[in-house]
Amino acid sequence: MGGYHALVKDFGQLEAAVMDTVWSASGPVTVRGVLEQLHERGLAYTTVMTVLDNLHRKGWLVRELDGRAYQYQAVHQREEYGAQLMREALDVGGDRMATLLHFVGSIESDDLDQLRAALRRRGRTPKP
Repeated sequence: MGGYHALVKDFGQLEAAVMDTVWSASGPVTVRGVLEQLHERGLAYTTVMTVLDNLHRKGWLVRELDGRAYQYQAVHQREEYGAQLMREALDVGGDRMATLLHFVGSIESDDLDQLRAALRRRGRTPKP
């Protein structure tokens, strides 16, 4: 997953919007489908096509030719992307424990409950 780590840092604003559209879709997407979802941005067809191609080249998307158009699907789930962002925050935070403590201190109680539940599911119990 070493290449995946570098991909997160390379996400641009338009790539993030395109990935959000891909992740929100119920199945594979086409350039036209993504363009229609991002219509308020006033993007050109070729711009969306280039972004999808770049994301495919970077390993974020797989594509399959269907007639004359490619259909794209995400390689990684949105949740995997979020988890990688959190791992990167730990990597750049310096003192991992201090970073974790700041993070835990900043999240809402509902999220803290979910974090405790996730730790229990993993087989570890959080220390008081």
